[in-house]
Amino acid sequence: MDVLAMGVQRDERPLLEAAFAGRHDIRCLDVSLTAETLPLAAGFEAVSTGVDAVLDAPVLEGLVRGGTRLVTQRSTGYNNIDIAHAERLGMTVARVAAYSPYAVAEFAWTLALALNRRIVRAASRTRDLDFRLDGLLGRDFHGRTAGVVGTGRIGTAFTAVARGFGMRLLGWDITPNPACEELGMQYVELDRLFREADLLTLHIPLAPSTHHLVGARRLAEMKDDAILVNTSRGALIDSAALVDTLREGRLGGVGLDLYEEEAGVFFYDKALEVMTEDVLTRLLAHPRVLIGSHQAYFTVDAVQEIAAATLRNVDDYVAGRITESTLIPRSP
Repeated sequence: MDVLAMGVQRDERPLLEAAFAGRHDIRCLDVSLTAETLPLAAGFEAVSTGVDAVLDAPVLEGLVRGGTRLVTQRSTGYNNIDIAHAERLGMTVARVAAYSPYAVAEFAWTLALALNRRIVRAASRTRDLDFRLDGLLGRDFHGRTAGVVGTGRIGTAFTAVARGFGMRLLGWDITPNPACEELGMQYVELDRLFREADLLTLHIPLAPSTHHLVGARRLAEMKDDAILVNTSRGALIDSAALVDTLREGRLGGVGLDLYEEEAGVFFYDKALEVMTEDVLTRLLAHPRVLIGSHQAYFTVDAVQEIAAATLRNVDDYVAGRITESTLIPRSP
Protein backbone atom coordinates (compact mmCIF):
# COMPACT_ATOMS: atom_id res chain seq x y z
CA MET A 1 0.00 0.00 0.00
CA ASP A 2 1.13 3.56 -0.71
CA VAL A 3 1.23 5.59 2.50
CA LEU A 4 1.65 9.35 2.82
CA ALA A 5 3.25 10.59 6.05
CA MET A 6 2.82 14.31 6.69
CA GLY A 7 4.43 16.56 9.27
CA VAL A 8 7.55 14.37 9.33
CA GLN A 9 10.56 15.87 11.08
CA ARG A 10 13.96 15.57 9.39
CA ASP A 11 15.35 13.23 12.07
CA GLU A 12 12.14 11.20 12.07
CA ARG A 13 12.14 10.43 8.35
CA PRO A 14 14.88 7.76 8.22
CA LEU A 15 13.30 5.94 11.15
CA LEU A 16 9.90 5.88 9.47
CA GLU A 17 11.37 4.76 6.16
CA ALA A 18 13.36 2.00 7.87
CA ALA A 19 10.26 0.72 9.67
CA PHE A 20 8.22 0.57 6.44
CA ALA A 21 10.99 -0.81 4.22
CA GLY A 22 9.89 -3.94 2.38
CA ARG A 23 6.32 -3.69 3.73
CA HIS A 24 4.64 -0.61 2.30
CA ASP A 25 5.77 2.32 0.17
CA ILE A 26 5.87 5.46 2.30
CA ARG A 27 6.30 9.03 1.11
CA CYS A 28 7.36 11.51 3.79
CA LEU A 29 6.58 15.23 3.67
CA ASP A 30 7.67 17.84 6.19
CA VAL A 31 4.48 19.89 5.79
CA SER A 32 1.59 19.19 8.14
CA LEU A 33 -1.90 18.26 7.01
CA THR A 34 -4.18 21.30 6.95
CA ALA A 35 -6.84 22.65 4.63
CA GLU A 36 -4.08 24.34 2.59
CA THR A 37 -1.97 21.18 2.18
CA LEU A 38 -4.92 18.82 1.73
CA PRO A 39 -4.42 18.41 -2.06
CA LEU A 40 -1.08 16.68 -1.38
CA ALA A 41 -2.95 13.73 0.14
CA ALA A 42 -5.10 13.04 -2.91
CA GLY A 43 -4.80 9.47 -4.13
CA PHE A 44 -3.38 8.02 -0.89
CA GLU A 45 -5.61 5.45 0.81
CA ALA A 46 -3.54 5.73 4.00
CA VAL A 47 -2.33 9.02 5.48
CA SER A 48 -0.19 9.31 8.59
CA THR A 49 -0.35 12.62 10.47
CA GLY A 50 1.55 14.40 13.19
CA VAL A 51 0.00 15.87 16.30
CA ASP A 52 -0.01 19.33 14.69
CA ALA A 53 -2.32 18.25 11.85
CA VAL A 54 -5.74 19.90 11.58
CA LEU A 55 -8.24 17.11 11.04
CA ASP A 56 -11.52 18.98 11.33
CA ALA A 57 -14.68 18.13 9.38
CA PRO A 58 -13.75 19.96 6.13
CA VAL A 59 -10.28 18.37 6.01
CA LEU A 60 -11.67 14.91 6.73
CA GLU A 61 -14.26 15.34 3.98
CA GLY A 62 -11.50 16.43 1.60
CA LEU A 63 -9.45 13.36 2.48
CA VAL A 64 -12.38 11.07 1.71
CA ARG A 65 -12.97 12.80 -1.62
CA GLY A 66 -9.32 12.21 -2.45
CA GLY A 67 -9.57 8.50 -1.68
CA THR A 68 -8.17 8.35 1.86
CA ARG A 69 -9.75 5.72 4.08
CA LEU A 70 -7.18 5.38 6.88
CA VAL A 71 -5.73 8.11 9.08
CA THR A 72 -3.03 6.86 11.44
CA GLN A 73 -1.71 9.54 13.76
CA ARG A 74 1.82 9.33 15.13
CA SER A 75 0.91 10.34 18.69
CA THR A 76 -1.14 9.14 21.63
CA GLY A 77 -3.24 12.30 21.74
CA TYR A 78 -5.91 12.85 19.09
CA ASN A 79 -7.83 15.92 20.24
CA ASN A 80 -6.97 17.47 16.84
CA ILE A 81 -9.18 14.90 15.06
CA ASP A 82 -12.95 15.25 14.75
CA ILE A 83 -13.52 11.61 15.63
CA ALA A 84 -17.31 11.73 15.42
CA HIS A 85 -17.22 13.17 11.91
CA ALA A 86 -14.56 10.70 10.78
CA GLU A 87 -16.83 7.88 11.94
CA ARG A 88 -19.78 9.34 10.05
CA LEU A 89 -17.61 9.39 6.93
CA GLY A 90 -16.73 5.72 7.38
CA MET A 91 -13.02 6.38 7.87
CA THR A 92 -10.64 4.21 9.89
CA VAL A 93 -8.64 6.15 12.47
CA ALA A 94 -5.75 4.86 14.56
CA ARG A 95 -3.12 6.34 16.84
CA VAL A 96 -0.05 5.23 18.76
CA ALA A 97 -1.47 3.82 21.97
CA ALA A 98 1.83 4.02 23.84
CA TYR A 99 5.54 4.62 23.42
CA SER A 100 8.52 5.17 25.71
CA PRO A 101 7.20 6.94 28.82
CA TYR A 102 10.79 7.68 29.81
CA ALA A 103 11.27 10.09 26.91
CA VAL A 104 8.59 12.47 28.20
CA ALA A 105 9.29 11.93 31.90
CA GLU A 106 13.00 12.58 31.45
CA PHE A 107 12.31 15.74 29.47
CA ALA A 108 9.96 16.97 32.20
CA TRP A 109 12.82 16.50 34.64
CA THR A 110 15.18 18.27 32.24
CA LEU A 111 12.93 21.33 32.33
CA ALA A 112 12.54 21.16 36.10
CA LEU A 113 16.27 20.88 36.77
CA ALA A 114 17.20 23.57 34.26
CA LEU A 115 14.71 25.97 35.82
CA ASN A 116 15.68 25.20 39.40
CA ARG A 117 19.41 25.69 38.83
CA ARG A 118 19.05 28.52 36.28
CA ILE A 119 21.06 26.56 33.70
CA VAL A 120 20.04 28.59 30.64
CA ARG A 121 20.93 31.89 32.31
CA ALA A 122 24.24 30.50 33.57
CA ALA A 123 25.22 29.09 30.16
CA SER A 124 24.38 32.37 28.46
CA ARG A 125 26.53 34.29 30.93
CA THR A 126 29.55 32.04 30.80
CA ARG A 127 29.69 32.34 27.00
CA ASP A 128 30.31 36.02 27.66
CA LEU A 129 32.91 35.14 30.32
CA ASP A 130 30.57 36.29 33.11
CA PHE A 131 31.06 33.76 35.91
CA ARG A 132 29.14 35.54 38.68
CA LEU A 133 26.57 33.59 40.72
CA ASP A 134 24.12 36.46 41.08
CA GLY A 135 20.58 35.23 40.36
CA LEU A 136 21.58 31.57 40.04
CA LEU A 137 20.50 30.40 43.50
CA GLY A 138 18.54 27.15 43.30
CA ARG A 139 17.10 24.73 45.85
CA ASP A 140 17.59 21.09 46.75
CA PHE A 141 14.75 18.96 45.42
CA HIS A 142 15.61 16.44 48.15
CA GLY A 143 13.08 16.72 50.96
CA ARG A 144 10.68 18.89 48.97
CA THR A 145 7.30 17.91 47.56
CA ALA A 146 6.64 16.68 44.02
CA GLY A 147 3.03 16.94 42.88
CA VAL A 148 2.23 14.63 39.97
CA VAL A 149 -1.06 15.25 38.17
CA GLY A 150 -1.74 12.08 36.21
CA THR A 151 -0.03 8.86 37.24
CA GLY A 152 -0.12 6.70 34.15
CA ARG A 153 3.04 5.35 32.55
CA ILE A 154 4.69 8.77 32.14
CA GLY A 155 3.63 10.01 35.57
CA THR A 156 4.95 6.80 37.12
CA ALA A 157 8.32 7.22 35.39
CA PHE A 158 8.51 10.81 36.66
CA THR A 159 7.60 9.65 40.16
CA ALA A 160 10.36 7.05 40.20
CA VAL A 161 12.94 9.77 39.52
CA ALA A 162 11.39 12.01 42.17
CA ARG A 163 11.73 9.20 44.67
CA GLY A 164 15.40 8.91 43.71
CA PHE A 165 15.82 12.57 44.60
CA GLY A 166 14.29 11.83 48.01
CA MET A 167 11.19 13.92 47.46
CA ARG A 168 7.85 13.69 49.22
CA LEU A 169 5.37 12.36 46.66
CA LEU A 170 1.81 13.62 46.19
CA GLY A 171 -0.35 12.43 43.31
CA TRP A 172 -3.75 12.91 41.77
CA ASP A 173 -5.57 10.75 39.28
CA ILE A 174 -9.05 9.36 38.71
CA THR A 175 -7.78 5.98 39.89
CA PRO A 176 -4.69 5.53 42.11
CA ASN A 177 -1.84 3.60 40.52
CA PRO A 178 -0.50 0.80 42.76
CA ALA A 179 2.96 1.23 41.17
CA CYS A 180 3.09 4.83 42.40
CA GLU A 181 1.76 3.87 45.81
CA GLU A 182 4.59 1.35 46.10
CA LEU A 183 7.00 4.22 45.40
CA GLY A 184 5.56 6.03 48.40
CA MET A 185 3.06 8.32 46.69
CA GLN A 186 0.13 9.69 48.67
CA TYR A 187 -2.97 10.42 46.61
CA VAL A 188 -4.69 13.66 47.60
CA GLU A 189 -7.34 16.06 46.34
CA LEU A 190 -6.23 18.30 43.50
CA ASP A 191 -6.51 21.52 45.50
CA ARG A 192 -4.23 20.15 48.22
CA LEU A 193 -1.69 19.02 45.65
CA PHE A 194 -1.54 22.50 44.14
CA ARG A 195 -1.13 24.08 47.57
CA GLU A 196 1.67 21.82 48.79
CA ALA A 197 3.74 21.01 45.70
CA ASP A 198 7.17 22.59 45.30
CA LEU A 199 7.41 20.97 41.87
CA LEU A 200 4.16 20.32 40.00
CA THR A 201 4.08 18.35 36.74
CA LEU A 202 1.16 17.57 34.40
CA HIS A 203 0.73 14.16 32.75
CA ILE A 204 -2.95 13.94 31.83
CA PRO A 205 -4.76 14.02 28.48
CA LEU A 206 -6.67 17.02 27.19
CA ALA A 207 -10.43 16.65 27.47
CA PRO A 208 -13.32 19.06 28.14
CA SER A 209 -12.95 18.32 31.85
CA THR A 210 -9.21 19.11 31.87
CA HIS A 211 -9.20 22.15 29.57
CA HIS A 212 -7.58 25.02 31.54
CA LEU A 213 -7.30 22.76 34.56
CA VAL A 214 -4.53 25.10 35.66
CA GLY A 215 -6.37 28.40 35.66
CA ALA A 216 -6.25 31.57 37.74
CA ARG A 217 -7.71 29.94 40.84
CA ARG A 218 -5.31 27.02 40.97
CA LEU A 219 -2.33 29.18 40.04
CA ALA A 220 -3.21 31.39 43.00
CA GLU A 221 -3.15 28.31 45.24
CA MET A 222 0.41 27.40 44.29
CA LYS A 223 3.42 28.39 46.36
CA ASP A 224 5.09 31.60 45.26
CA ASP A 225 8.33 29.74 44.51
CA ALA A 226 6.83 26.55 43.05
CA ILE A 227 7.98 25.18 39.70
CA LEU A 228 5.28 24.21 37.17
CA VAL A 229 6.07 21.82 34.30
CA ASN A 230 3.79 20.81 31.43
CA THR A 231 4.82 18.17 28.88
CA SER A 232 1.31 16.87 28.22
CA ARG A 233 -1.06 19.23 26.35
CA GLY A 234 -0.84 23.00 26.06
CA ALA A 235 -4.47 23.77 26.81
CA LEU A 236 -4.25 22.19 30.26
CA ILE A 237 -2.94 25.63 31.32
CA ASP A 238 -4.74 28.94 30.89
CA SER A 239 -1.80 30.77 29.33
CA ALA A 240 -3.21 34.26 29.88
CA ALA A 241 -3.74 33.50 33.58
CA LEU A 242 -0.18 32.14 33.73
CA VAL A 243 1.19 35.40 32.32
CA ASP A 244 -0.77 37.35 34.95
CA THR A 245 0.63 35.12 37.70
CA LEU A 246 4.21 35.64 36.51
CA ARG A 247 3.61 39.38 36.23
CA GLU A 248 2.76 39.36 39.94
CA GLY A 249 6.24 37.97 40.61
CA ARG A 250 4.95 34.53 41.55
CA LEU A 251 6.25 31.02 40.68
CA GLY A 252 9.88 30.00 40.79
CA GLY A 253 9.85 28.67 37.25
CA VAL A 254 7.61 27.43 34.45
CA GLY A 255 8.68 24.72 32.01
CA LEU A 256 6.49 24.25 28.94
CA ASP A 257 7.03 21.85 26.08
CA LEU A 258 3.79 22.96 24.44
CA TYR A 259 1.43 25.88 24.18
CA GLU A 260 -2.32 25.96 23.76
CA GLU A 261 -2.16 28.03 20.55
CA GLU A 262 0.92 26.33 19.12
CA ALA A 263 -0.69 25.24 15.83
CA GLY A 264 1.12 26.85 12.93
CA VAL A 265 3.99 27.94 15.18
CA PHE A 266 5.63 24.90 16.76
CA PHE A 267 7.60 22.66 14.37
CA TYR A 268 8.27 25.66 12.08
CA ASP A 269 11.08 28.20 11.69
CA LYS A 270 9.58 31.56 12.61
CA ALA A 271 12.89 33.37 13.13
CA LEU A 272 12.33 35.88 10.32
CA GLU A 273 8.67 36.52 11.10
CA VAL A 274 6.95 38.91 13.48
CA MET A 275 5.41 36.96 16.36
CA THR A 276 1.78 38.06 16.58
CA GLU A 277 0.80 35.69 19.42
CA ASP A 278 1.09 38.14 22.31
CA VAL A 279 0.79 35.66 25.19
CA LEU A 280 3.42 33.33 23.76
CA THR A 281 5.73 36.31 23.19
CA ARG A 282 5.39 37.32 26.84
CA LEU A 283 6.13 33.78 28.01
CA LEU A 284 9.17 33.45 25.75
CA ALA A 285 10.58 36.71 27.10
CA HIS A 286 10.09 35.91 30.78
CA PRO A 287 13.33 35.03 32.60
CA ARG A 288 11.69 32.29 34.69
CA VAL A 289 10.02 30.52 31.75
CA LEU A 290 11.65 27.81 29.65
CA ILE A 291 9.79 26.66 26.54
CA GLY A 292 10.66 23.63 24.44
CA SER A 293 9.57 22.80 20.89
CA HIS A 294 7.03 20.05 21.65
CA GLN A 295 10.04 17.77 21.77
CA ALA A 296 9.55 15.74 24.96
CA TYR A 297 8.78 12.60 22.96
CA PHE A 298 11.64 13.15 20.52
CA THR A 299 14.18 10.43 21.32
CA VAL A 300 15.43 7.69 19.01
CA ASP A 301 13.79 5.10 21.23
CA ALA A 302 10.37 6.75 21.25
CA VAL A 303 10.34 7.66 17.56
CA GLN A 304 11.31 4.10 16.60
CA GLU A 305 8.41 2.81 18.68
CA ILE A 306 6.07 5.35 17.07
CA ALA A 307 7.22 4.30 13.59
CA ALA A 308 6.72 0.63 14.39
CA ALA A 309 3.26 1.31 15.82
CA THR A 310 2.32 3.31 12.71
CA LEU A 311 3.39 0.38 10.52
CA ARG A 312 1.27 -1.99 12.64
CA ASN A 313 -1.71 0.33 12.24
CA VAL A 314 -1.40 0.10 8.46
CA ASP A 315 -1.02 -3.68 8.61
CA ASP A 316 -4.02 -3.94 10.94
CA TYR A 317 -6.10 -1.82 8.58
CA VAL A 318 -5.24 -4.08 5.64
CA ALA A 319 -6.08 -7.19 7.70
CA GLY A 320 -9.22 -5.69 9.25
CA ARG A 321 -7.89 -6.09 12.81
CA ILE A 322 -8.94 -4.00 15.80
CA THR A 323 -6.33 -3.24 18.46
CA GLU A 324 -5.83 -0.88 21.37
CA SER A 325 -4.56 1.70 18.86
CA THR A 326 -7.80 1.64 16.85
CA LEU A 327 -10.02 4.66 17.42
CA ILE A 328 -12.46 3.89 14.60
CA PRO A 329 -12.35 0.36 13.08
CA ARG A 330 -12.49 -0.39 9.40
CA SER A 331 -16.00 -0.70 8.07
CA PRO A 332 -16.99 -4.25 7.03
